[in-house]
Amino acid sequence: MSKRTVEEIGEDRVVSARLGDSNGPSNVKNNGDVNMDVEDDGQFSDDYETDGEIIEIDDEMDEDDENLDAKEYFEKKQKQAEAALNKENDQDQQQSTGPQLYLPNISRPLGPDEVLEADPTVYEMLHNVNLPWPCMTLDIIPDTYGSERRNYPQSILMTTATQAAKKKDNELMVLKLSQLSKTLVKENEEEEEDEDNSDNESDPILEDENVPLKDTTNRLRVSPFASSGQEVLTATMSENGEVYIFDIAPQSRAFDTPGYQIPKTAKRPIHTIRNHGNVEGYALDWSPLIRSGALLTGDCSGQVYFTQRHTSKWVTDKQPFTVSNNKSIEDIQWSRTEATVFATAGCDGYIRVWDTRSKKHKPAISTKASNTDVNVISWNEKMGYLLASGDDNGTWGVWDLRQFSPSNENAQPVAQYDFHKGAITSISFHPTDESIVAVASEDNTVTLWDLSVEADDEEIKQQTAETKELAQIPPQLLFVHWQKEVKDVKWHKQIPGCLVSTGTDGLNIWKTISV
Repeated sequence: MSKRTVEEIGEDRVVSARLGDSNGPSNVKNNGDVNMDVEDDGQFSDDYETDGEIIEIDDEMDEDDENLDAKEYFEKKQKQAEAALNKENDQDQQQSTGPQLYLPNISRPLGPDEVLEADPTVYEMLHNVNLPWPCMTLDIIPDTYGSERRNYPQSILMTTATQAAKKKDNELMVLKLSQLSKTLVKENEEEEEDEDNSDNESDPILEDENVPLKDTTNRLRVSPFASSGQEVLTATMSENGEVYIFDIAPQSRAFDTPGYQIPKTAKRPIHTIRNHGNVEGYALDWSPLIRSGALLTGDCSGQVYFTQRHTSKWVTDKQPFTVSNNKSIEDIQWSRTEATVFATAGCDGYIRVWDTRSKKHKPAISTKASNTDVNVISWNEKMGYLLASGDDNGTWGVWDLRQFSPSNENAQPVAQYDFHKGAITSISFHPTDESIVAVASEDNTVTLWDLSVEADDEEIKQQTAETKELAQIPPQLLFVHWQKEVKDVKWHKQIPGCLVSTGTDGLNIWKTISV
């Protein structure tokens, strides 16, 4: 599963996690303004102000030049001169026209001396967390700090799992991030000096409690009925094919209870699902309607198992849900309105809708959603007939399940976009706004979209006319957030507009002015 694995992992383990809030990822907002700065550490200057261009070429030969004949030597120097001239022309053009709009997944790649720098004016909050190992999955833990939290500083409870170089070093990480301050925009140097001299009482704080794991975790999900004061059921799908169910309530309770000792039993799973054998998987979801606990798990051989808790005992159905094509189930989503209905997406390019009451364990309806792997799906929280999906080609779309039927496997999406240049790795509808979608891609970006925007809006037309780069941007695109090899993104349901995303460079906790 190359689209969700880390190819290179360093051998040395970082001992402690670090939290920062200054050097964040870059972004673009679809309004014609420049939200991304490209810094060039190299300098090229021309002290001559003549009508012609003066290009100075070093006349000293290096060892390679000595082996060239006159014609080859001249051609080499001519190419060097042309490159220098092109660089100067680009700089002159930028000075004359002002800053250019830069899109990480579309514009030219960064040069060796260039870095992307976040524009703090378009973020309400932006913090970065460096972790001991890369993590490819995360989820938010519901907390008791209140709902609709808009005041700063903020606090977040969350969990993630590592992808360490050695299996024995892997762990489930329970994190509390507090004192997350609002992004401050410095207007002048005096303000910067005053801030440097002030106390660091508002510095972010990171606390962690860890549970050892036997293997890399492909996907992790927290029960929507979890409460930091009671039970926090968390399921992890491991590379070895086993699915572990933990109760991490003691770990989350330890953050707010000084002196609390976490019992040893809390560092072991309360149940292990072994029905998948040694076949790993990526599809995992808790039912949002069955409070006692209902879990679906799908593997790379195309089998989905249903696990429920009866009193204190967990039971997994022996017969899997499958179409027997041996194609991987990439993602699972329970319906938000029907307790027995769920959807799957797979490497066969199909989205299928199932019912747990089916005795045959076959899908009720299916549709061909892509000619390649469908990696991720997300069920709309407010409108139970809308489902979003993202595939390996970087295309994502929204489907109206009312158009699906057993006799027609060629339903068309109600909206579809091919803006991304890499495989879609995560997709998520906003928890309260049915028209907002967050999409993560292997092109190192997380994009925010507003499906309610009309393409013929006069303001959009004017912006497109003024800035040529906007012509290739769909009007529904709200925001572009840059993060290296981003794998998963989640909305925080208790902090409106807040997102947490994970990539090979750690965690980003961010909130834009757009949502």
